[in-house]
Formats: sequence, C-alpha cells, structure tokens
Amino acid sequence: MTASAGSPRKVLIIVENLPVPFDRRVWQEATTLQQAGYVVSIICPKGKGYEIDRETLQGVQIYRYHLPMEARGHLGFIFEYTWSLGAQFFLSFRALRERGFDAIHACNPPDDIFIIGGFFKLFGKRFLFDHHDINPELFEAKFGKRGFFYHVLVLLERLTFLIADVSIATNESYRDIAIARGKMHPSKVFVVRSGPNLDRVRRVPPNPALKKGREYLVGYVGVMGEQEGIALLLRAASIIVHEKQRRDVHFGLVGAGTEFEALRRYADELKLSDYVTFTGRVADEPMLEMLSTADVCVNPDIANEMNDKSTMNKIMEYMALGKPIVQFDLTEGRRSALDASLYAAKNDEKDLAEKILELLGDERQRIAMGEFGRKRVERELQWTYEAPKLLAAYDALFSGD
Repeated sequence: MTASAGSPRKVLIIVENLPVPFDRRVWQEATTLQQAGYVVSIICPKGKGYEIDRETLQGVQIYRYHLPMEARGHLGFIFEYTWSLGAQFFLSFRALRERGFDAIHACNPPDDIFIIGGFFKLFGKRFLFDHHDINPELFEAKFGKRGFFYHVLVLLERLTFLIADVSIATNESYRDIAIARGKMHPSKVFVVRSGPNLDRVRRVPPNPALKKGREYLVGYVGVMGEQEGIALLLRAASIIVHEKQRRDVHFGLVGAGTEFEALRRYADELKLSDYVTFTGRVADEPMLEMLSTADVCVNPDIANEMNDKSTMNKIMEYMALGKPIVQFDLTEGRRSALDASLYAAKNDEKDLAEKILELLGDERQRIAMGEFGRKRVERELQWTYEAPKLLAAYDALFSGD
C-alpha cells in the first residue's frame, strides 16, 4: 500500500551520524517519501551550517538537537550515544504530538535507536532499520580489536534486526549480514543503494586556480577519520612529490572529521603543505568545483572488514562526475566502480602512488574510465533506480493494513 492509497502515512526518520540535509542518503530518502505522499519528519544532530532547532525544507519537518562533542575513544562514544538517545526520545515525543507518525525509520550508526523503535511498537508503530554501517566491524576498524565492546555491538545489532519489521541494506554484503547474522527473513530485507542524484551531483566548469599552478589535480571528498585512509593518501602524495620528483601534481582534499587537524599536521611533517589543499567541510558548489577540476579522484579507504563490505558514496559521486578513480582493491568498491577504477594493492601507499601516476600519464585511459563510470551511473546506479526500491520496502512495512 502506498501512502496515497488512503490517508497519508506518516514517517519519523531518526539519524545520528550527520545533520540533515547534509546527509545525502537520508535526504534523498526523505524527499522521495515526501514526493510519494508520505508525511515525513526527521530527527538529527546539529552541525556546521545546520544549527536551526527546527525547520521545514521541501515539506519535510526537521528537528535538530545539540551534540556537545564529537566522540573519541570508548567513553566518548558511550557519552555521545547516551546523550543522543535521550535527545532523540525527547524529540520523538514532540514529533508525535506535532506531526504524528506511523513508523520510525532508524538510520545507524549507532545500533541503539531500536530502543525508541521498540518502545513505540508497543503502541502500534512500525519500525524500519536503514543499515548504513556494520558497527561491530566499524569498532574493530577504529580500535584494532574485538573484546567486550565488540560483542556488545553484535548484540545491539542483533536486537535491532529482531525489532525491525523491515530492513534496508545499502548493498548485497549488508543484505547477507541482515539475513545471516541478523536472522531476518529475506523477504523483509531490501537493497537500496546510495545512488547519486544527478540533479545535485553534476559537473561544473573546472577552476584552474585549484591546481595552484600545477598541471594535475588529484581530488578526494569524504570524512576524515582513521579508517578513511587519508594518512595513506598523504604518504602516497609524498612518494609522488618527493621520491618521484613530480612537482606538477596537486592534491585537493574536501571534508572534515575527527582526524582533520592531525592530518593537516601530518601533511606538514611530510613537507606537503604546498602540495595539498584541505578545504574542510564545504557546501555542494565548492565540492563539485574541486572534483570537476580534478584529473583523478581517489578513495584511500583502509582495507578492513568494515570498508570491504561497505559502499562508499564518494565512489558513486566520482563516477557521476565522469572521473577516473584509484582505490584499494575492496569488494564493494570494485562492485560499484568496475572499469571506472584502478585498484591498488590493499593498504599499499607505494602502489597507490603508482596507480595515480599511471592515470595521470594516460589521458586516453582517464577519459575512457570516466565515460564508463558516468554511463554506469546513468544507466544503473543513480537514485532514480533506487527510489522505487525504497518505496517497495515501505509497501512491505505497511502490508496488511
């Protein structure tokens, strides 16, 4: 049953990882549901540029809460998750009073929003789990071990799947986890990829000034945390600039995160200050300008269980912009990019540097790979093809009514 078949269905989306509409996947889901006739509300944290407590955008009501710190370490994450859960509970009651909702759509990380979903299921609400990250593997990637907290996260994940009426997976690897580890029935698990919206991710005129007087620009966009592998990229840049004596290459890195300042200092230590631009978190236009100017785009995500099974939004965006890619050889990265990318040996900065230089030295190959990626997004991966899958998941969520 679609929302338009009777009285409009009302949905409350809860996301902790990023503010909305900055979280592009969540915003695409929200606006797709709203356009399909659902009444959509969102609870999310505040962030730079998104400090308003409450606002309505494109018919979607957004409630934001203050997050006093960005978590680091075990105690930091416990504090962040506890604080956020309390704020989300409080705002869910406000949303219920002001807008109402028939279902909660929970976006991880973390895997504790099932507590809110389970509570409201007692009053007849539905619960949909939108599986963005595999948190046990994310913990192992961050801290290099398993132990007590890893097993707690496995339990929380299991409880989330147990409470969920329907689950959305971002790729086939996540679907396998939902079925095997989460024990969900296959008919209740829907793959909805984070395909780019080509109205937003579009090529803009390149800006030669971003190359800082050099011939080539290598571009990156994404989070700057430990598992994103930016330190490996900087070491690859050092090899290119200092060992290979390539003074004609500049690096443009767009994004922010817990390691941002540490990475800037590391670039200084590697004597790369003149060869690397760190923009921090920026709006769409400067991000698109950087990537549209880039000759090659990179994804240096560290090879681990988390990244191997995850689909990275930046890969899709690079392809949407017709850019050739260099990345480490990871399962879902290869499934997404196919021939739009060269694949360096896992966690090998020397091979990463060699693959970047290989592409910079072959314009014909860059053009062919970029065209392949763009056509793949246009024909298979853009959000237009994923939106019906999201609506099918919601049909299943409300089936029987």
